[in-house]
Amino acid sequence: MRGFATLLAMLGVIGLGYWAYHQSILTQQAERRVEQLQRNIGAERERLAILRAEWAYLNRPDRLRELIDINFERLGLLPLAPEQFGRATQIPYPLPPEEVFDSASTADGEETLP
Repeated sequence: MRGFATLLAMLGVIGLGYWAYHQSILTQQAERRVEQLQRNIGAERERLAILRAEWAYLNRPDRLRELIDINFERLGLLPLAPEQFGRATQIPYPLPPEEVFDSASTADGEETLP
């Protein structure tokens, strides 16, 4: 009986050792994946910063003005005039939806019973 308990305890220790080793491997894999994702996030943030800098450089007012002057006739652009802008009162807002009466209601708003 004592030998069986010892064997059972050894098998339990071996099983727990295997489980702990397996969890250690899974943890290391997860840490490597997290590190890879953090590197990717850093690279994408750097790329985004470069794209924002390029966008700011390309949208400089003096550069855009030069492009407009160069391509004025080819694009058929017209200079801005105050009459080209409208007022807020000229916006056609949609009307609120009309209430839909079902077939059981009458013109007085009273329902008829069957």
